[in-house]
Amino acid sequence: MKNSLYIYQNGELSRKDNTLRFTGEEGGKKDIPVNSISEIYFFGEDTVNTKLITFLAQNNIMVHFFNYYDFYVSSLVPREMKVSGKLLVKQVEHYTDKEKRIELAKEFVKSAGNNIYRNLRYYNGRGKDVKDAMNEITYLLNEVEKCDNIQQLMGVEGNIHKIYYSQWNVIIDQETDFTTRVKRPPDNMVNTLISYINSLVYTTVLGEIYKTQLNPTISYLHEPGVSRFSLSLDIAEIFKPLIADRLIFSLLNKNQIKEKHFSKGLDYLHLSEQGSKIILAEYDKRLKQTIMHKELGREVSYRYLIRLECYKMIKHLYEEKKYDAFVMWW
Repeated sequence: MKNSLYIYQNGELSRKDNTLRFTGEEGGKKDIPVNSISEIYFFGEDTVNTKLITFLAQNNIMVHFFNYYDFYVSSLVPREMKVSGKLLVKQVEHYTDKEKRIELAKEFVKSAGNNIYRNLRYYNGRGKDVKDAMNEITYLLNEVEKCDNIQQLMGVEGNIHKIYYSQWNVIIDQETDFTTRVKRPPDNMVNTLISYINSLVYTTVLGEIYKTQLNPTISYLHEPGVSRFSLSLDIAEIFKPLIADRLIFSLLNKNQIKEKHFSKGLDYLHLSEQGSKIILAEYDKRLKQTIMHKELGREVSYRYLIRLECYKMIKHLYEEKKYDAFVMWW
């Protein structure tokens, strides 16, 4: 299994023959086989030379850049290796056809909403009283089928998240001042965690899309735009409740992440390197966590669940099998 490599402010990465040489902050060097790496994350103001970038691109390694505040900046995607003109035409067709587009968009919203509901149900069963929110979300999920355009659908999705986030202070054991989702910029440590870990999910989804013939710029719930991989946003909505939100709850309720891991003077915008390393280690564990797949009859990782979602979409686009978006069954 290939792994992600994380490079922090004081770390350096260079090419050594057909391997990657990682120099840690204390000067220790480690040579890493290039075929063991799937993607690289750079955090901070790193200098990356074109020789290294060319080498990574030749080996189909995706590179993600985060700034000083650990905000996602951009991704460097190698030249597409798996391309299909036929599939591209099908993707565009399902975007331009209003009925086909909204059919897919509804699947994303229903899947995300049902996974959110299952998170609430999980904690409700462990003594956190979120039953009223569960009932409200059930009502909103029933409203999804009534939507006949993307704007209405996005409105329902927004209301589901608003209700969901209103329960986080019940779920989280630490004292926080989190009351509502604020993105640009985040205004407290919970919002910073959401932004940071959601961006990790986004880049992971992008990496899995890249391993298929799907074009990541053509999406259905989120509007395709310039310089963004909007299909990653669509599919990430499905997996954020399972991967991002459950990770945040676990990190905070186990006191692995506390206020001390943030810069209070910067309104909690900046995670310490220690805090970031804790999160990334736990994020990697979560991606490698496995579940018995009810249809495949074998253990699959959370990361591979994302790839399977891409394959399901491809079958739908080719009209081989109707797309039924992922919903947690456990």
